[in-house]
Amino acid sequence: MYERVTSALGTRPAAINHSEMRQRQQDFCAEMTKGSVAIITNNPVGIRSADVHHRHRFNSYLHYLTGWHGKEGVAVFHHDGEWKCRLFVRPRDIKMETWNGRRPGVEGALTGWPVDETESRDNLKENLEELLNDVENVYHIHGLDSDVDEIVELALQEDSLNPGEILDDMRVIKSEAEVALMQYSADLASHAHVEAMRECVLGMGEWHMQSIIEGCFLFHQSQWAYPSIVGSGDNATILHYGDNNDVMNDGDLVLIDAGCEIDGYASDITRTFPVNGKFTDAQRDIYELVLKAQIAGIEACQAGSPWSAMHHATSRVLAAGLIELGILDCSLEEALGEDFDGQYREYFMHGTGHFLGLDVHDVGGGRQGDEESERILAPGMVITIEPGLYFGAWRDDVEIDSKWSGIGVRIEDDVLVTEDGPVVLTAKCPKEITEIEALVGSN
Repeated sequence: MYERVTSALGTRPAAINHSEMRQRQQDFCAEMTKGSVAIITNNPVGIRSADVHHRHRFNSYLHYLTGWHGKEGVAVFHHDGEWKCRLFVRPRDIKMETWNGRRPGVEGALTGWPVDETESRDNLKENLEELLNDVENVYHIHGLDSDVDEIVELALQEDSLNPGEILDDMRVIKSEAEVALMQYSADLASHAHVEAMRECVLGMGEWHMQSIIEGCFLFHQSQWAYPSIVGSGDNATILHYGDNNDVMNDGDLVLIDAGCEIDGYASDITRTFPVNGKFTDAQRDIYELVLKAQIAGIEACQAGSPWSAMHHATSRVLAAGLIELGILDCSLEEALGEDFDGQYREYFMHGTGHFLGLDVHDVGGGRQGDEESERILAPGMVITIEPGLYFGAWRDDVEIDSKWSGIGVRIEDDVLVTEDGPVVLTAKCPKEITEIEALVGSN
């Protein structure tokens, strides 16, 4: 099964090279105020249970600027005649490395990462105290590294500045190298979804679908970018369902929202399909409406359009379709509402999408439907388009006809904005009804 995916994937792209990261460092420092220092810390190690830890995932800002993926690294940007990047890491320690894995150490970090200087993490306190003794501003995100937090709080009379205010804008536009990694991530996730459809048979558990998809990620030296959602039947109407522990029954739709990471760059795909391989008439009606709305949203991903264009496009289609199906009994104006918060929102509760990159819900702006973020779309942005309709039988806040009860459908693709129009990075994941019905259970 997974070998079939391997043959379809092609060559894995290289990680972001050092020259590109050096340019990022230069651009970042050029936007900092004079007489300032930036301290970019890593994510903390999370405790899962007692002395068992969650698998560590690097901080996206630190990785974006330096590529550092080890634990506890701290990057410090300061002006010493010219801007320099100093990386503090744990030194070599044979005893600790025997237990927990090898470290590059101070010397290895200097030769293997795009930095000017490296020092032991053990010397971080004295170096930072000296560096912060005579600076006007410090860029630092509080709450990730308690050691750094304490040093900064003692040194500063005022609050530190948020480096994300500079870095978020930089991260919104993806380079060719970033797009290549995201395309590979999208391809891998697409093929994983296809394998899940192929293997699907009545009586399987939601967890079986999860294991097929996440096994495909692991087989190809990747991992999930967020906990996979596999909801069948009424579970598909719960937006962030995560138990994945029910058996999939005849007549159920199953909604799978799953994506992976390649060098930190995420994919994010949702597909919904019938467990028995055949949509009922009611399921088909809802699915076709969501698909029509999604295609309208993708077509709205045009350079120069406002951020809200995609959400407005999908919402208009969904609202009109709900009226046509008799689910809403009102005018289109009432269904949409003055600020796109009308009656259709009873069944489409979330936004149409979000930025995608080193974080699944990537930095740079609000999600679709958030009027506070009126960014103009530009080439190099990568956005998800993911409308859905949800008719939970368990809901008591709205009356749902039994014809639609228990149907939940979401369709999500990753879209690159270009000068020539939108490019669907996840195009290898089928979503047309004929494709899906031919694929489910075909293995």
